Amino acid sequence: MKHLNLPLLLLIASLLVPFSAVAENQLDPDEIRAEVEKIKIPALNMFKNYLAIPNDGHMHDDIATLATWVETEFEKRGFTLSRLATPENPLIYAKRMVPGAKRTILVYLQADGQPVDPAAWYQPNPYGAVLRASDTNTWENGKWRDIAWESLEGEIDPDWRIYARSASDSKGPNTQFLMALDVLENLGVKTDFNLKVVIDTEEELSSPNLPQAVLDNREELASDMLLIFDGPPHRSGAPTLSFGARGIATLTLKTFGAKVAQHSGHFGNYAPNPAFHMSRILASMKSIDGRVTIDGFYDGVEISPDVQKILDAVPNNEVEMRKNMGFSTPDKVADSLEASIQYPSLNIRGLNSAWVGTQVRTIIPPVATAEIDVRLVKESDPVYLVGLIKGHIEAQGYTVIDHAPTDAERAEQKRYVQLNYDISYPAFRSDFDSIVGNFAKSALTHLNGAKPILLRTMGGSIPISPFVDTLNIPALSVPTVNPDNNQHSPNENIRVGNFINGIATIAAVLAEKVE
Repeated sequence: MKHLNLPLLLLIASLLVPFSAVAENQLDPDEIRAEVEKIKIPALNMFKNYLAIPNDGHMHDDIATLATWVETEFEKRGFTLSRLATPENPLIYAKRMVPGAKRTILVYLQADGQPVDPAAWYQPNPYGAVLRASDTNTWENGKWRDIAWESLEGEIDPDWRIYARSASDSKGPNTQFLMALDVLENLGVKTDFNLKVVIDTEEELSSPNLPQAVLDNREELASDMLLIFDGPPHRSGAPTLSFGARGIATLTLKTFGAKVAQHSGHFGNYAPNPAFHMSRILASMKSIDGRVTIDGFYDGVEISPDVQKILDAVPNNEVEMRKNMGFSTPDKVADSLEASIQYPSLNIRGLNSAWVGTQVRTIIPPVATAEIDVRLVKESDPVYLVGLIKGHIEAQGYTVIDHAPTDAERAEQKRYVQLNYDISYPAFRSDFDSIVGNFAKSALTHLNGAKPILLRTMGGSIPISPFVDTLNIPALSVPTVNPDNNQHSPNENIRVGNFINGIATIAAVLAEKVE
């Protein structure tokens, strides 16, 4: 038998190393974290630049600038870019195909953000990232102090926070994803699956163009699974996978008095006050314990013994959570947070009539408006729930219409409620042992040395059901931000430690072998 000499064997072995990494597709966690440590400063600076681009979906010129930034960054990383839909805000599509790949992973990212009220932020510009430190880690105004962004170039305290709109929801995960691709590139790892990415710039507008775009491009988007890098982890902050999300429907209710505001002295006790009518309607919808009192609202939802086991496996720190949030008595829809979000919810998200504060005046307002959101679960039929709400209002003695009452209608002896609604998208829920579940569980366990917390569903809503239903694929969310991030609220933030660790988390997921 002919023997190879030692130098040649070493050469062959050295050439096989990168291919071994590709074949196994599981990097050593220390390698991942070491590479993240090397690129964290460029990552944080890129994040700051990204945050500076305003991303309110109502502002189409800003979204156009945002879209160009996103497309440029994906092109730098070898993706082919196109747009699945081009309404006022584009639905961006990036793909990177691997010759001979047997599997395809679809990724959903969100790039737009909630509107901002600059007066409610503790900084001049909500899009201008501010780095803050605290000795107490409390949320009271004045407890956090601004520190120089250059502080990140020295020893980083993982508890520092970066404040800006979309820091966590979801420019943080966007940036983590891009930098995770760089980590794999720097380590010489090539994924063994095709990667397709949809970047939504209308998520906070309920993604009105997404369902049709998925239908129109179902062959192009065909994949084996869907990963969503969005949403908060379990409130403990521990590594988490969420296998579902609630859907959402929104309603606008209006009650009416006189056509214009009337003097409360001249017409008090005579002209009807629409704010009182709205108050009666809203109060009738829930008990003092927070349960929806509309007959049939919770129909179809059952917490079986098997589901209860899943919920019981989630760590419970609700007493501490309620203390931090500033309340002690939760609503009594169910006996825990995990169980409560298995049911549809009804929430007043906005309420308006006349003026308050320094603008208050002694008038009887002409109209009262309530904005409502209904979070949907898999068992919910949104049309049915809207019908229940309409029927409930009618049972209180009101006539429900879909427009402001005309003069002729005002002349009739009826109390009108205008009801308009929109069903954005239903809920989705995937099995723990689906292909995407086993894939992501393996990746996070490998990175962290322990199994992640598994959530049956998260409370928030993301437009995933169009993908799941049209493409017939399972989906889950990999949260990478801190749970106390103030998303959708003023002073949104991301913990620096979570930002850095999130790069490692996504890199570990993308380095995982797909069975």
